[in-house]
Amino acid sequence: MINGIINLKKAAGMTSHDAVFKLRKILQEKKIGHGGTLDPDVTGVLPIAVGKATRVLEFMTESGKVYEGEITLGYSTTTEDASGEVVKKTPVSSTLSEEDIDLAMREFVGQITQIPPMFSAVKVNGKKLYEYARAGEVVERPERQITIGEFYRTSSLIHEDDTVRFSFRVSCSKGTYVRTLSVDLGERLGFASHMSQLQRTASAGLDLSQSVTLEEIELLVAKNDLSFLLPIEFGLSDLEKVVIDEEAVTDIRHGRFIPIENEKKTVAAYYNDQVVAILEKRGDLYKPRKVLIS
Repeated sequence: MINGIINLKKAAGMTSHDAVFKLRKILQEKKIGHGGTLDPDVTGVLPIAVGKATRVLEFMTESGKVYEGEITLGYSTTTEDASGEVVKKTPVSSTLSEEDIDLAMREFVGQITQIPPMFSAVKVNGKKLYEYARAGEVVERPERQITIGEFYRTSSLIHEDDTVRFSFRVSCSKGTYVRTLSVDLGERLGFASHMSQLQRTASAGLDLSQSVTLEEIELLVAKNDLSFLLPIEFGLSDLEKVVIDEEAVTDIRHGRFIPIENEKKTVAAYYNDQVVAILEKRGDLYKPRKVLIS
C-alpha cells in the first residue's frame, strides 16, 4: 500500500476530482483524496493524500491558502471569472489610480462576510448552487465569515479597451471565494469586475515551487521512483506539534486520555519525529481523535 502526501500542480481544464481519478490509475491505489477543491480554470497547488494519509485530509482542508491572480475592472461575468458570459459593463476612466485600488484592497483585510457565488458547490436545500445557476434560478445564499490575511496588488495597472487589469496576491482562510473577493473589490471601487486569472501558490503547508505535475508523477512511477511522496506529517503542518514519551504512546494506542501542557484544542502528537496521533482537548486532558500508528 502506498502512503503519503502529494504536492500536485494541477493544470487548467481539469477538476480536482479529475486529478484524483487520474492518480488512482497512475498509482493503482483506490484510497486517494484531495485537500481543498480547485475550480477547473484555477491552476496550482492541490494537496493530495494517499493511503493512510487520507485520515488527515480534514486537517489539510482546514488550512489557509495563498493565491496569485489577476483582476479585471470594467465588466462582470455570470461565473465571476473569465469563463462566464458578460453580464454588465462599466467603462473604467483613466482617473482611477493605483492608490485608489490599494486603499480599497486594504479594507478587505481581516474578518469579512462573503456571499458564495451562484456558480459554486455550496449546498442550499440539498442542492448545489451551480445546479440552480445552470437552471437559470437565483436563490438566497447563506453568508459566511472568512479571514483575509493579506490582499495587495503586485503589478502596475494595464489600461485596455475601457478596462483596467492588475495582478494581486491574497492569503485567506478556508472557504474564501477569490472570485467573489474580486467582484466585491470592483463594487467598492464603483466598477463591474471579475477574476480573470488565478493560481494557488500555497496550501496545507505545501508550496508551488515544490509541486509536481501528473505527467511528472507518471514518469517517476514508471521508474518505480516514489520520491514525490511526502511523509504524512506534511498534511499536519498547521497543527501545533507536541512531543510525547513512550508511555503516552502506549496510552494512545489503547485510546486513553493523556495529560499535556497545552492550550490548543487540537494538537499533533509526535514520538521519535513521527506523528503518532491527533489529540483533542477534553477538559484538562487530551483524547486521541485519530491514531496514526498501528
